[in-house]
Amino acid sequence: MEFFHMPIMLEECIENLNIKKNGIYIDGTLGGAGHSKEIAKKLDENGLLIGIDQDINAIEVAKTRLADMKCKIKLVHNNFENIAGILKDLKIDKIDGVLLDLGVSSPQLDKAERGFSYMNDGELDMRMNQSSPLSAMEVVNNYSVKDLTNIIWKYGEEKWAKRVALFIEDERKKQKIATTGQLVEIIKKAIPKSARKEGSHPAKKTFQAIRIEVNKELDIIDKTIKQITEHMAPKGRICIITFHSLEDRIVKNTFKKLNDPCICPPQFPVCTCNQKKKLEIISRKPIVPRKVELENNSRSKSAKLRVAERV
Repeated sequence: MEFFHMPIMLEECIENLNIKKNGIYIDGTLGGAGHSKEIAKKLDENGLLIGIDQDINAIEVAKTRLADMKCKIKLVHNNFENIAGILKDLKIDKIDGVLLDLGVSSPQLDKAERGFSYMNDGELDMRMNQSSPLSAMEVVNNYSVKDLTNIIWKYGEEKWAKRVALFIEDERKKQKIATTGQLVEIIKKAIPKSARKEGSHPAKKTFQAIRIEVNKELDIIDKTIKQITEHMAPKGRICIITFHSLEDRIVKNTFKKLNDPCICPPQFPVCTCNQKKKLEIISRKPIVPRKVELENNSRSKSAKLRVAERV
């Protein structure tokens, strides 16, 4: 089964996880197991790697790619937002590190039938977990113009959001919008030609927005970081790779809240809330790919890595 995904900032992630050879580490976005394999190489027979992915194809591929590792391996078909429950099921209380790569994997983008790509025509799907009831087809054909506008503006930061939503509504009155190709053509018609002369593909922002809505990607980041923090052993590291400003902002702000958790009003002379600091921020500024990686992997260009450590 072909499942190639070039891991983003591989060296930087491994370095910042600060791996102990007998530790317990989670790759919450297993993908093609590129990051996982390098984590596993650092672990001995007493170490444990837990790989989580909501895409069953990723789990199946990882079984083969991690088969010869000397450490213990647990692969879980689930969403990383359920880390607390997964650890409970595995009877594990404390972990030593977690890596989350919040991007869509290359195999998901490259397979037209998964419906993620505006470059390939396929069924309008976009579900990372293919057993999920909500697909892009449902969003595009059944959400109100108001809801579509809000999603495309909020998650895609597309200034032509309302116009795109109106053009979608006009088209779906005539026929069901069932493919990525149909949606791309609608977006191209909606965005004025003068606004399409420069920059990225005109459908990029709308596709991003719909994908985020389908997979509820932003909703789970804050609570996942908090869950991870509660199960992290002292000096354990959280490494999170993001690919757009919305994700990065949530990670940055959640790290900040856990670094300085005081909720007292600013006018209070001393803290009385007794909230405790839980994370030390290791990367005050996000870590970005090196020049050589940017040259070799165009999908790394918007990536940012943030790192925090449990106090």
